Amino acid sequence: MNKVALPPTQPLPDAQAWQGAMSDVGLDWVGMQGIALPLELAGKPLMAKVNAGINLRASRHGARGIHMSRLYLTLDELTQGELTPQRIADSLRAFLASQPEHSDSASLSISGELLLSRPALLSAHRGWKAYPLKIDARLTAGLTLSLTVGVPYSSTCPSSAALSRQLAQQQFQFDFEQSADKVDQQQVIDWLGEQGMPGTPHSQRSWAWVTVTLNEDEAELPVVNLIDRIEHALGTPLQTLVKRQDEQAFALANGQNLMFCEDAARRLYRMLRSQCNHRAFSLRVEHQESLHAHNAVAELSWQEAENAA
Repeated sequence: MNKVALPPTQPLPDAQAWQGAMSDVGLDWVGMQGIALPLELAGKPLMAKVNAGINLRASRHGARGIHMSRLYLTLDELTQGELTPQRIADSLRAFLASQPEHSDSASLSISGELLLSRPALLSAHRGWKAYPLKIDARLTAGLTLSLTVGVPYSSTCPSSAALSRQLAQQQFQFDFEQSADKVDQQQVIDWLGEQGMPGTPHSQRSWAWVTVTLNEDEAELPVVNLIDRIEHALGTPLQTLVKRQDEQAFALANGQNLMFCEDAARRLYRMLRSQCNHRAFSLRVEHQESLHAHNAVAELSWQEAENAA
């Protein structure tokens, strides 16, 4: 391999800093996407993908591009402990400070899956469940920070449940129509145990996607608290390891929480308004149908009035 002599005193060319042919055209965002970072959130490791960037202001004698390596180097601060709003804000300020001649707006997007250990409904077992999340942050005149979590749950169709109950009534009437005056309790119990479900209601794995706008003074990212409240409001979170008693308890929970997608959206709306102190939120529920070849979806959003006290 041929060796190339490099004079030690000769500076390396900086092509980004050269004047661009169209530097009078600014860019809304320029940066990097899909940066792998090992982060810590809620005391748990988070293998994250990060998008980091700034805007590039228009200038007749401006630079051709930004120095992306400067942004990358500042991201290491995010890995030095629990991920917090303050740590995110500090990183965004470092973005702007690294090249103030270029930018007055910086943004970060952090996505990954948080693994949480969840207990079974009745038995003394636990299992791990992955919750997708995304954190979006932008710093201009002030900091805007939002958190999105995805929570899987089960939804049983109220219409299907009503139709299944009607089938059970019709089957009972047919089986006992010749002895309507002679049916005793034990016969009914036996019938229910053997034939009491001629039809079963359909249910499906469903997803709740909730995005909340955080207050600027938040000390922590309320990921676990938000997930817990969503699961409690819906009543039928997906399970991990289950024994028979857990599966029966899950069936009971579904029967007591029959939901159309509209019902699920309204439940989450009431919970977020009454239990959470966020400036704004949006939500989307997806019932990934087992009856239809399409999904049932509902969306809802709310924002605090600008003149609210």
